[in-house]
Amino acid sequence: MSVRFVSRSIHAYLDYPVAFALMGLPFVLGLGASNPLALWLSVVTGAAAFVLTVFTDHHLGVWRVLPYKFHQAVDLTVGIIFIVAPGLFGFGGIDALFYWINGAAVVAVISLSAPEEGATA
Repeated sequence: MSVRFVSRSIHAYLDYPVAFALMGLPFVLGLGASNPLALWLSVVTGAAAFVLTVFTDHHLGVWRVLPYKFHQAVDLTVGIIFIVAPGLFGFGGIDALFYWINGAAVVAVISLSAPEEGATA
């Protein structure tokens, strides 16, 4: 039994709420105390995630022009950037926790993604 259970469909359903959360939660949580970039990095990433989702070739994409594998690669890159951002930019406290938790969650989702049908794993 494979532990890779996050299908393309599950991933698609996560994309829009995550994009909106990345745009809204920084304001709700009051991010930016340690560095204003802690607020705006998430907001800009959320907006970019929304656009990426709109253009991804999955059932919730509006204009399906970007391959799903490209979307996953971008997500993984963002997850890694979020994990290292606190060290790179001097985020502390809740700012750092926000990025570490979100980065780890994104990397986990990508790591648990099921291979595409017909693709070699």
